[in-house]
Amino acid sequence: MNNKFWEEINSGSKNALLKRDIICYYINNGENTLADLGKEMNLSVPTVTKLVGELIDDGYVVDYGKQETAGGRRPNIYGLNRDSGYFVGVDINHSCMNIGLINFNGIMVNSVMDIPYKVDHSVEKFEELCGAIDNFLNNCGIQRDKILNIGINISGRVNTKSGHSYSFFYIDERPLTDIFTECFGINTSIDNDSRAMTYAEFLNGCVQGEKNVVFINVSWGLGMGLIINGELYYGKSGFSGEFGHYPAFDNEVLCHCGKKGCLETQASGSYVYRVFMERMKNGDSSRLRTKFEAGDEISLTDIITSALQDDITAIELIEEVGSTLGRSVAGLINIFNPELVVIGGTLAQAGDFLLLPLRSAIKKYSLNLVNSDTTLKVSKLGEKSGILGACLLARSKTIGLI
Repeated sequence: MNNKFWEEINSGSKNALLKRDIICYYINNGENTLADLGKEMNLSVPTVTKLVGELIDDGYVVDYGKQETAGGRRPNIYGLNRDSGYFVGVDINHSCMNIGLINFNGIMVNSVMDIPYKVDHSVEKFEELCGAIDNFLNNCGIQRDKILNIGINISGRVNTKSGHSYSFFYIDERPLTDIFTECFGINTSIDNDSRAMTYAEFLNGCVQGEKNVVFINVSWGLGMGLIINGELYYGKSGFSGEFGHYPAFDNEVLCHCGKKGCLETQASGSYVYRVFMERMKNGDSSRLRTKFEAGDEISLTDIITSALQDDITAIELIEEVGSTLGRSVAGLINIFNPELVVIGGTLAQAGDFLLLPLRSAIKKYSLNLVNSDTTLKVSKLGEKSGILGACLLARSKTIGLI
């Protein structure tokens, strides 16, 4: 691939930026004639012809031949070469990781889900992460020189511009992205996991033209992503969206951030897991009691599955989280007046056990005139929202859109 082209985009070359805009047009709209492309971009046909010709020479655009018409001269149509570049996305969860690969059109062509992985701050875990990614690169069926960027999702505070992660893998003063790039020989970017999930829903999920969107990631922890006026909101250093660390309670539960009273301590998957295990120790009934008494490991997914099989203890805890979370989401609705709130993450798999009390609390605590503007939806992409978002962010950062 022509790496000089991407360098020209980053330097602000007018010609390269116009070609970038053509690539974006094809990504968003599909194939078209040169005349129609010129109209859409307000460029003359000779200018469009020249730019598209250069993109064909660079391998990013393909001439698909004559367009079918009812009569008269048939113009050629042009579109993106889907094999001109690929992007890898890595989504790190509490107990596993998912890795995927998209082509330039954004179609997932390879993915490996639920790779066992317990994230922590150690060098050994960092090396294990790199080994898993390297193994995927070696077996994904695409040559490394055709992979233009690797996007890695990390929970917590991530400065995507500087390339530093301050919640995990802060193992060197150098940007984490530089270390990854050296390891794989491929440009690598990092971003917050909830923001990546938000981006996936915005481009390929349940967002249908809404420009002001709140995405709530209810997984082991609690995160948030924001779309404001059609763009991802990062904040000054990329630390926006730390919804789980909103000071909401006077409890004495120590959050992993080091503070007490965080919303996450009573409205997250980790809360469901912690209290469920306490109830098992206290002798409460559950479909998982036999597994607990046998000393077998119980996961958050096990608890959600048990709730869906009418386990009262599991249902009660998930409903409690729904009610607690709904009250705080009502506050977000009052503040941001969004068109859409999307609920995603692991706990969203519990369906109505989470959503019904959440909806009820939103209705109870948000302002009527404000919440009437807001639609509530469940993530359309489910467990793949993270890797798809990581892939799409990698593509957008390569193109220079973010």
